[in-house]
Amino acid sequence: MHGLTLHELGRALAERQISSMELTQRLLADIGRAAEPLNAFITVDPERALAAARAADQRRAMGDAAPLLGIPIAHKDIFCARGWRTTCGSRMLEGFVSPYDAGVVESCERAGLVLIGKTNMDEFAMGSSNETSFFGPVHNPWDPARVPGGSSGGSAAAVAARLVPAATGTDTGGSIRQPAALSGITGLKPTYGLVSRFGMIAFASSLDQAGPMATSAEDCALLLDAMAGFDPRDSTAIEYLPDGAANASGEQWRRYQRALAELAAVDRPLADVRIGLPEQYFGPGLSDDVRAAVDAAIDQLGRLGARTKSVSLPNSALSVPAYYVLAPAEASSNLSRFDGVRYGHRAAEYADLMEMYCRSRAEGFGAEVRRRILIGTYVLSHGYYDAYYVKAQKIRRLIADDFARAFRDVDVVLGPTAPSVAFPLAAKSADPVQMYLNDIFTIPANLAGLPALSLPCGFGEGGLPVGLQCVGPVFSEARLLAIAHRYQACTDWHRRMPPRPWM
Repeated sequence: MHGLTLHELGRALAERQISSMELTQRLLADIGRAAEPLNAFITVDPERALAAARAADQRRAMGDAAPLLGIPIAHKDIFCARGWRTTCGSRMLEGFVSPYDAGVVESCERAGLVLIGKTNMDEFAMGSSNETSFFGPVHNPWDPARVPGGSSGGSAAAVAARLVPAATGTDTGGSIRQPAALSGITGLKPTYGLVSRFGMIAFASSLDQAGPMATSAEDCALLLDAMAGFDPRDSTAIEYLPDGAANASGEQWRRYQRALAELAAVDRPLADVRIGLPEQYFGPGLSDDVRAAVDAAIDQLGRLGARTKSVSLPNSALSVPAYYVLAPAEASSNLSRFDGVRYGHRAAEYADLMEMYCRSRAEGFGAEVRRRILIGTYVLSHGYYDAYYVKAQKIRRLIADDFARAFRDVDVVLGPTAPSVAFPLAAKSADPVQMYLNDIFTIPANLAGLPALSLPCGFGEGGLPVGLQCVGPVFSEARLLAIAHRYQACTDWHRRMPPRPWM
């Protein structure tokens, strides 16, 4: 069963080729063997996972034929799960056990997925390499001396190493797509508000979005089908379907598999697809090996019938500075709740209340989180709010307008996901600016609230994966998945697996 997709595992379970209990036991054994070389998981609970698998087998025995029923999945450790330790990769929450489920966890449980573990991540989702975690860095399965990307690096590494067939992630500035690219899997950031943020520990509330990570677009569609839907507990959730039909009941959307079948039949060309190639994404800073793989993918899409056109996103160069004003500002506000009083880490020694606050936060937060809190507090302070925060919001509007103009002429915008392949561990840790620039191609979609998908399109230096990013207008997830699925039907990059020396 090693390496089977969600779709294939669902069929195997339905045909009684394997039980959920057997599948979960095999994956738990793999996760245990990979614990030291990859460090992809923070928490694994075999007893709870096997109990859920047993319940899934009982549901199948009673005639339940849900497509994902009994398949193990991992959640990024930013999602609260009842009775599970939820740390957000931080010492601040090292011992926190959630009393409730996040909306995404509830949705996956309703679909019958078996939670097998919580994956490692950059602390409070702040990072591009999964090196800021209090629990140690995650290692890239293709080369353990390299980063897997971040902040959803644990989920990406677990899927790439086939420790789980799929996992959840979150994307604030590229934290699903960038690790998907560096680890050689498929990852989708949905339209902002499409997936519930309830119970997802907040970093930057106007940017954070949960999404699926899997080996293929088809599997991302399956998982998104389970995850997407209106949640009245999330004030940023979208209450209406794209066609205007009310969705106040909170039922799941069930759009993506149907659209995938209609738009991406293997024998159907992409003649109706217009692809925009932003000139700003192919300039200086893009490594030659990534450029070559992306160019080859563009040629392949052309052979499938897609038409390409040069477009301009003139304000994209401003996305990184705008993001690193807005995201820290929101983080400064969101993380103020971690004060050592109600929950989370509290300093052992302090003289008064103020010292307890200061010591608890200094001890509980890592260096990158402290840096962003300080930046965010500064840009929101009196005298600097207009000069930095307001100006960054205006740039955000300009970036969204750039995409809107481009989508008048093209259906999707396509380019590299990251400017290089995975870099060595600690290579950029001492230079935050270089680390931040690794998200230069992913951040614009977050600032504009647009859906964006990364899929494997080849290999670069050192035999490391290269990712291709596809960005579309709001609610165009089905089209993005269809394009990716059609590309993956005639290529095998998503089927390539890294070595597993721990086995």
